[in-house]
Amino acid sequence: MYILTDDMPFPAVEAADEDGLLAIGGTLSTKRLLEAYQKGIFPWYNEDEPVCWWSPDPRCVLFPHQLHISKTMQQVILRNQFSFTMNTAFEEVMRRCQTSNRKGEQGTWIQEEMIEAYCRLNKLGNAFSGEAWQDGKLAGGMYGIRLGKIFFGESMFSNISNASKFAFIKFVQQLQLENVKLIDCQMRTDHLVSLGATMIERKVFIEILKEHI
Repeated sequence: MYILTDDMPFPAVEAADEDGLLAIGGTLSTKRLLEAYQKGIFPWYNEDEPVCWWSPDPRCVLFPHQLHISKTMQQVILRNQFSFTMNTAFEEVMRRCQTSNRKGEQGTWIQEEMIEAYCRLNKLGNAFSGEAWQDGKLAGGMYGIRLGKIFFGESMFSNISNASKFAFIKFVQQLQLENVKLIDCQMRTDHLVSLGATMIERKVFIEILKEHI
């Protein structure tokens, strides 16, 4: 297990264990976070734990042109059930993700230091959110990191059925217009697979990062 200090470089991602855990320690400084994402590494840890850095193999990703919009979601979009914005409520989206109840999970992995760190990245133009609104209230959303032509999705939430899917679909459609090549979804979920996500080998993922960041 690699134990990091702030001035130590990340080990090669091939050193991660079978679950994808690569290293622990250090802080969520802007420099450290941007270095991590460029190398296919992300932070994920629970309260009262040190920062844990991950690079799983295989990796769950979505190629924007493979976005799947179900008939149900097509109807949701046609009915104008929600309106969509980008980057108008970044911190609120993070805090809703922090408090969102998730099946099979207790507590949250989104710590206050993480909110502060990603809000700094948002102000620098590296972190973005997508929001679904209904009757003037935030109904769902997502956030992540954008580097070059790669978007690294971090988390999403929904207070109303289909709101997070709506925000995700509209966000991906915008990324399609901006010629983004890949959306990193990190870990596989049925929710993401239903939207078109797939699994690729980590070495393939890293090569795509090198080409498009």
